[in-house]
Amino acid sequence: MADEEGVLTNLDNQNADTPQPNGADTMPAVGLITQYVKDLSVENPHAPDSFQWPEPPQIDVQFNIGAEPAGQDVHEVTLKLTLTAASQRGTIYVIDLAYCGLVGMRNVPEDQAHAFLYAEAPRLLFPFARRVVADAVRDAGFPPLLVDPVDFGGIYAQQLAARRAEEAAGGDPVKPVTGNA
Repeated sequence: MADEEGVLTNLDNQNADTPQPNGADTMPAVGLITQYVKDLSVENPHAPDSFQWPEPPQIDVQFNIGAEPAGQDVHEVTLKLTLTAASQRGTIYVIDLAYCGLVGMRNVPEDQAHAFLYAEAPRLLFPFARRVVADAVRDAGFPPLLVDPVDFGGIYAQQLAARRAEEAAGGDPVKPVTGNA
């Protein structure tokens, strides 16, 4: 029921005196706004010789996840992948990719926002980053490389547990989503 000023009041007996703003958006909302290649580097340092090396390459895959505020209720999530293919004769190729997504979120509790930015958003971005890497390897003259799927949720849970244990032992606290993470 609305009073004279147009403010809705709760008719519930427990909170009858607590005014509720008319039309306030208080529901949690999260969404991927866009995704893009922020940086891509392809190095083929020993071409054309490396195309004739007979031994199969050893592939090392490294990844890192970062999140930075990019505006009010918007964060840029960066999934950085570095792939290095090497043989006994030297480096065959190196692919560095920073694949990003803009994530909008509001009215999300801090712990859930952190989990979304560092586990769920990278999971959503990964298939697209994987395709960019496969195309880059192919464009460098090699068979496309399909990076194995990654359990970002499991990795997040392990790292969060380790950080909380470190915090309990007197280390740096887990950083909030609103700051640099």
